[in-house]
Amino acid sequence: MEHLIQHFRKDEQPFIEQVVGWQREVEDRYAPKLTDFLDPRQRFIVESIIGQNDDLRIFTAGVFEEAERMRMLIAPSYFEPTVDDFQIGIYTINYPAKFVQLRHPDVLGALLSIGLDRSKFGDIRLAESSVQFALASEIADYVRANLSGIGKVKVHVEPINETDPLIQNEEQWVESSYTASSMRLDVVLATVANISRQKSQSLINAGKVKVNWTVREAVAYELQEGDIVSARGFGRLKVIMTEGRTKKDKIRLQIGRLEQKA
Repeated sequence: MEHLIQHFRKDEQPFIEQVVGWQREVEDRYAPKLTDFLDPRQRFIVESIIGQNDDLRIFTAGVFEEAERMRMLIAPSYFEPTVDDFQIGIYTINYPAKFVQLRHPDVLGALLSIGLDRSKFGDIRLAESSVQFALASEIADYVRANLSGIGKVKVHVEPINETDPLIQNEEQWVESSYTASSMRLDVVLATVANISRQKSQSLINAGKVKVNWTVREAVAYELQEGDIVSARGFGRLKVIMTEGRTKKDKIRLQIGRLEQKA
């Protein structure tokens, strides 16, 4: 365990211990283990730990194309999953679209307000007057019974029809190369967003910057490969890869920025 933990952050230790517990459960029972919806950083940790075991395999599904949040199946090497094994349903929210426009934060807040943990539902997709979201099948009845309003708007949750197309992601990661003097949050953000270090630090200190969906107010927070950073007003960036150092001892970085598809 110790040699695994040293490669990750201290605050990730509880999740690492959970993943190790999943691994032992699959090894002991010789049966697959289905996780909740995991974000990309969590999936990276699972792959880093389970990937070292030749007797186990990992499968992922989020139903939506280019899904950000996905469920994982940790399984014995013989196992071949079906779509049903991931227990994911896609649901739509019916609401008076002529009179109101729902936004992503509205839907997210409503789902959390009925007592759901963020790990119980996956991506939320919006397009014009349509809302779709991925949901763990085991809590679908609870959500349909309890999600009756978003703000002052009455809504109705229904499974999508098999003939209905899924809403496509209108954003994509565009990769570029950068050099930075360190992996500090303020340094990388300033470099990629092309703003001053002072501006970068102000955003962080004001609680306007998240790393892997958690607000980070320490300007010296060290980023790692796989981290996703969102800064209010500057969008999202992803640390894809570190590629050594330049002759001037700067770190070569491959960074993805989330942009609208052409």
